[in-house]
Amino acid sequence: MSSWTLLLVLGVTAASVVTTQGEWRRPSSPDVYHVDDNYEWTTWFNVDHPGGRGDYEQLDAIRFYYRTKVCENPRALEARTTDWIPARETGEKVHADPTVGFWCLNEEQDPGRNCSNYAVRFLCPKDNSVTIQGSWGPWSDWSPCPALCGQVGAQVHSRKCQSTSVPCSGSKVEGRACNGPECPRTECSLQCVMGRVNAECDACMCEEHTVLGSVRGAGGLTAVGAAILRLGKLLTITDHNGHFRIPGICPDGNTTLMISMQGHAALSAVVPHSAERTSVVSVQLKRAEKLHVLSSPDSKVRREGQSAAFCCKVAGTPQPEKYQWFHNNKLLETQSDSTLVLRDLRLEQAGEYYCRASSASGAIKSKPATLTLKGKDEPLCNPNPDSHLIRLPHDCYQNSTDSFYYNVGKCPVGACVGQLDNGIRCKDSVSYCCGVTKMEERQLTCQGYQLPTMVVTECGCQTCVDTKAFVYGRAIAADNGEPMRFGHIFMNGVRISRTGYKGTFSIQVPPETERLVLTFVDNMQKFVNTTKVLPFNTKGGAVYHEIKLLRKKAPVTISSTETNTLDLGEVEGEEPMVQIQIPPNSFYTQNGEVFVGNVKSSVTFLDPRDISTAAAAQSDLNFVGDEGDTLPLRTYGMFSVDFSSEENNEPLNAGEVKVFLDSAQVKMSEHLDTMKLWSLNPDTGLWEEEGSLQTEKKKRGKREERTFLIGNMEIRERRLFNLDVPENRRCYVKVRAFRSERFMPSEQVEGVVVSLINMEPSAGFSSNPRAWGRFDSVVTGSNGACLPAFCDEQKADAYSAYVMANLGGEELEAVSSTPKLNPNLIGVPQPYLGKLNYRRTDHENPKVKTTAFSINVAKPSANTAEESNGPVYAFENLKQCEEAPFSAAHFRFSRVEGDRYDYNTVPFNEDDPMSWTEDYLSWWPKPMEYRACYIKVKINSPHEINVRSRNMGGTHPKTVGQLYGLRDTRSIRDMDQASVSAVCLEFKCSGMLYDQDRVDRTLVKVIPQGSCKRDHVNSILQEYLVNHLPLAVNNDTNEFTMLAPLDPLGHNYGIYTVTDQDPRTAKEIALGRCFDGSSDGTSRVMKSNEGVALSFICGDREATQPSVFQTMQRSQGIVTSAARSETRQTRRRQRGGGANPPRSSRRRSTRDPLGKRTKTNTN
Repeated sequence: MSSWTLLLVLGVTAASVVTTQGEWRRPSSPDVYHVDDNYEWTTWFNVDHPGGRGDYEQLDAIRFYYRTKVCENPRALEARTTDWIPARETGEKVHADPTVGFWCLNEEQDPGRNCSNYAVRFLCPKDNSVTIQGSWGPWSDWSPCPALCGQVGAQVHSRKCQSTSVPCSGSKVEGRACNGPECPRTECSLQCVMGRVNAECDACMCEEHTVLGSVRGAGGLTAVGAAILRLGKLLTITDHNGHFRIPGICPDGNTTLMISMQGHAALSAVVPHSAERTSVVSVQLKRAEKLHVLSSPDSKVRREGQSAAFCCKVAGTPQPEKYQWFHNNKLLETQSDSTLVLRDLRLEQAGEYYCRASSASGAIKSKPATLTLKGKDEPLCNPNPDSHLIRLPHDCYQNSTDSFYYNVGKCPVGACVGQLDNGIRCKDSVSYCCGVTKMEERQLTCQGYQLPTMVVTECGCQTCVDTKAFVYGRAIAADNGEPMRFGHIFMNGVRISRTGYKGTFSIQVPPETERLVLTFVDNMQKFVNTTKVLPFNTKGGAVYHEIKLLRKKAPVTISSTETNTLDLGEVEGEEPMVQIQIPPNSFYTQNGEVFVGNVKSSVTFLDPRDISTAAAAQSDLNFVGDEGDTLPLRTYGMFSVDFSSEENNEPLNAGEVKVFLDSAQVKMSEHLDTMKLWSLNPDTGLWEEEGSLQTEKKKRGKREERTFLIGNMEIRERRLFNLDVPENRRCYVKVRAFRSERFMPSEQVEGVVVSLINMEPSAGFSSNPRAWGRFDSVVTGSNGACLPAFCDEQKADAYSAYVMANLGGEELEAVSSTPKLNPNLIGVPQPYLGKLNYRRTDHENPKVKTTAFSINVAKPSANTAEESNGPVYAFENLKQCEEAPFSAAHFRFSRVEGDRYDYNTVPFNEDDPMSWTEDYLSWWPKPMEYRACYIKVKINSPHEINVRSRNMGGTHPKTVGQLYGLRDTRSIRDMDQASVSAVCLEFKCSGMLYDQDRVDRTLVKVIPQGSCKRDHVNSILQEYLVNHLPLAVNNDTNEFTMLAPLDPLGHNYGIYTVTDQDPRTAKEIALGRCFDGSSDGTSRVMKSNEGVALSFICGDREATQPSVFQTMQRSQGIVTSAARSETRQTRRRQRGGGANPPRSSRRRSTRDPLGKRTKTNTN
């Protein structure tokens, strides 16, 4: 301890408590001190604020900031508040000593009152003053030197002023440095450029030099209790102002101090080279960055005896100190690097591998990778294709199979070994997949023609198709669907895109992305900044998401010098769930200065008691546990805070904010002890703990005494907080999506976003049935999707959930639960189905839409055989859920079957880019570059007419005269003209084929079904076709033939062309333009007279001739129940089908599961 430190301690000890004085003098001064010309007052100083423990205006801190403004020995001190109220008039208990400073403690004030914010000034002699001084008594002896061997200590002695009328000039106490006894001599090689070597021989010491420092935490808040270390040894900690003082440090430019503080990343600071006796170091710490996985190990396929490498990449501050690898959940003791290399593989080494990284800030586990091992003589892929049924045209019924379906085969999806080089890499340089190696053409006999189709006959290992993943969608208000126009989209703190005028966005997922975490920021400040974790299809393709945004709460003006209480939760008839209390003088500017003035406060609360807010929940409500597992949270409310200066809109931080959660709102008593306060990390999308909540009884205003959960938090750079509890009762729910109500394995749809809302426990618990606790979304793959959910084994109805599905903005249909449950259609056998209490949302009210269902999430009983095969799986059985065969129980959604039919000669699943095959007759000639083409046809007829496009090779020698495919689409009635309808008919675009050698002008025939005559051809389109030879012959007036244009024509021609990296997206954009009849707009209502290419006049159809879709419905190949048939016909009538009433083409939009169906006016 230095002499200066000791003097400071002595000064404070000698200070007196004062309650009614405005001026303080040194103890030796007379009772009344008159200011004369020899003295003058300094300027006013205010270096602290009354937040925390109180207000401290200490002389040492003032000299830190204003080193030359205060004399060495002030004669007197004067204090006032920042409102110019003298300290003697405040009635507060304060302390003062001119040699130490002024301080006021909050704990010593009356109940409910804190110290005011004080400023002080000191009385100092003028430079040229001549003073009459009193006389001092003799100095006392020096105190013993307290230093140990090799250390420096401080000795002090004191004296008394012997004059009673005139003050004495000089110090009452003096100190001097002293050296401890000499240590036993040891050899030391350390050489000091400045100072001398210390006793430990690990640093240099300069007794005459002092380092003064200031430490700020994240957001500029005062860093109280930060540790200052040198070479791992603690030197001191910061005081309540974030200041520290260390004597004996050499300013040689080589001394490094390490500053560490809980919840912050450690930071080093070098003491600068200086010849002064004092050096100043200022540091601002950043929040510690939790460990998070940047990339998990890749799955590998190898032969026995080969080698494989698995790598995981983890980031955080501090960086990971240790890596551990696990095989089938067993620790591999000998592996401790971020890369695991396995050589000379044996069959028993197959299985799952994952890594666990750990540091001082915690641990994190990667996703598991699967190592598949093949025997040396085992085939790389099963050469025999799996069964895959495709639906044939309405006039191609097959007597051999007694159905409209034909097995074209498909190769199993999966990786294979392929040709590996000798390098051992984290990611294989070339990926190999099982794919088609041989196809044969079959001719199917239809009504009046032969239909060619390509059938897979052999599979093998080949290079995988290079795919890319995308997410697209709209960002809209959760309350009324208002789009977020021209908002910014951030990923890892970097702006990567923006929304359009209608809130639309499209983003390519970067390779090796683990979690796609995007933050949507509204430039207009209407909506809360929203962070979402968006699931995407890892196999490639586009997935649609609708981002629901909470509208920002209108700001209110509060005073920074007063206690402010904000109530959160506005459900009608309910008490507020949460209160936020902000003490006076708690606001800080971004650089850490105390803010005084009016504050604009906007706190937006997401209330889980309102189910309509579930889709607006931020992130995916997950956190990382102590062991590195990603675990779920159950929310009791989220709130976003926005504080800014009323004067200049400068963002403000706040410290020591109290949060009160009404315990009456926590329906499960076991949650009271585990409730915590969390903040969202916008880069990782994970919630991080801010602190626990303690139970206290409080009397809030005039209300009765109630029990609250109370916690403290600081509002710094993060502005989104959550009141959550970890929940360990977890399960998975199996869901599949289909193209139609036939629910065939070959008609499963990938890329569907299935969402599950966990509801507050109802039966068995006293709760509000409207409250929700968690919102999850998963994208369907080739084997459906497994959704996480809370569940209970003891009470089947303890937890319930709503489930819904969305594909490209269209909500899919759930299976009906009325008039009675049909287990065969729902996909779950009895009695488990009854236990789950399956109910479609229209179960009790037919006016409610039919696009969601509710279930009790009853955890399967281990002793009940019928519950061991889905659709609910225990949390530890995720792999069983993901790999469940189609015959296992599952819930189902289907698309609302539209009036269209697609047939490709070369089968291709648009949901799975990996199913693309290199063939000249492929509808899409190049993967990841999909060009959709539509022609708009107007029909003048009292009926809606089915129109076919027959697409054949036109100019390419490899494809001329051969069929690419068929498209059948039914026209849509004009809303205003009863005898007019129109159709947007897809045709195969002209262009390069897969070998990219030469183009093919597709020969397209547009053929209306029925008695029709071509009435008009768009003159601009006709002129284009004439000018771009060859010209197709058009002798038959019942149809229209053209060689499809190579150029992307627009609405003036009646041709609509869009190219995208996802086929479904390309089609949707082109269809929207075609419906609208424009080249840049979009519509879901057919505008029959806008942007038309062709028109036909059609008469009445013969009564004996069935329509395409009537024929298909009479297919005997698929057995359907009467209930499903009735449901489909009812839906057809609702959509405007049936006996040709006008139909609206408006597609369903995503809404909350309990919303009412929008009615269509058909008058």
